[in-house]
Amino acid sequence: MTTPVQQRLRAAGLRVTAPREAVLQVLENGQGGGEHLPVATIAERARRALGSLSTQAVYDCLEVLTAAGLARRIEPAGHPARYEARVGDNHHHLVCRSCGETADVDCVVGPAPCLSVAVPAGFVVDEAEVTFWGHCSSCRSAPPAPGTTPDHPPATHTASIERNAS
Repeated sequence: MTTPVQQRLRAAGLRVTAPREAVLQVLENGQGGGEHLPVATIAERARRALGSLSTQAVYDCLEVLTAAGLARRIEPAGHPARYEARVGDNHHHLVCRSCGETADVDCVVGPAPCLSVAVPAGFVVDEAEVTFWGHCSSCRSAPPAPGTTPDHPPATHTASIERNAS
């Protein structure tokens, strides 16, 4: 019996291997909760399914899945790369400056690339990658740690971003 993950791998022209299947399944399971997963978390969850898997194998799988359009890599400045299975649309991200929590933001204005820009001759823009920065509700309500200010709370916990902040 073929699983949906196996079908997606084959449809993308990829061989189905246990590591690729496990890594893609981790990303797809995280998609329901809007997770943007760092490699360490992906590796930990994939190992639960496979028993053993090297970190290098996880990086290799993520590279192949990203190149095939089955995964998306985001790299907010100052934070580790994160991966998600939400692909095929031109959504953006909101990142908490304090804890690094990341949330999806749908296209901000119109169809892709969502933004108007003066484009040099010869370029055709088909996608925009935008990162919005701010502070999640938990970081905003946490008392400042010694040596910090309310604008720069400590980066010591994970919090949920208000999904409907406008």
